[in-house]
Amino acid sequence: MQEVTRIREQLQRAFDGDAWSGPSLQATLVGLTAAQAAARPVAQAHSIGELVCHLTTWVLTVAQRLEQRALTPLAAPDWPPFPATPDAAAWQQARQELVQAHQRLLAAVQLMSDADLEVVPAGGLGPAAGPADSFYVLLHGTAQHYLYHAGQVALLRKSL
Repeated sequence: MQEVTRIREQLQRAFDGDAWSGPSLQATLVGLTAAQAAARPVAQAHSIGELVCHLTTWVLTVAQRLEQRALTPLAAPDWPPFPATPDAAAWQQARQELVQAHQRLLAAVQLMSDADLEVVPAGGLGPAAGPADSFYVLLHGTAQHYLYHAGQVALLRKSL
C-alpha cells in the first residue's frame, strides 16, 4: 500500500471513521444542538461551534496548500466567530462546511504521490511555517488536529 493511501485512510478515520484513539471528530458532534454548540460551559474556552469553524479554516488551508503545492495564507481567520445564539440552520451550515472542506482535502490527497509527501515548499507548510514541514508532516498534523479538537468537544459535551 502506498503511504499517501495510508495517510488518506488515517485522515478519514480521524474525521468520521474508526479512530484508534476513540471517537472520531464527527462522532463527537453527533446529536449536538445549535444551543449546545454555542454554549460556553468552560470559562475562557472556545465553544464547540468555534472549534468547528476553526477546523474548517485549517482543513481548507491544508487543501489549498496541497492543491497549489505551496505555502498559502489561511483560508479564513484562524478562529472565525460562531454566533452566540445560532439557529439550527447556522449550526447545520457550520458542520456542512467542515464536511465539504474535509472532502476537498481528501480529493487533494488522492492526487498526490508518495514522492509529493516529501516536498517542502519555501517557507514550510505548518502553522509555524518551519523549514522541516513537508506535506507528509502537514497531513499527519491534520489528522492529529482533528483528534485534538475531538477530545476538546468530548470534554465540552460532558460539561453541558
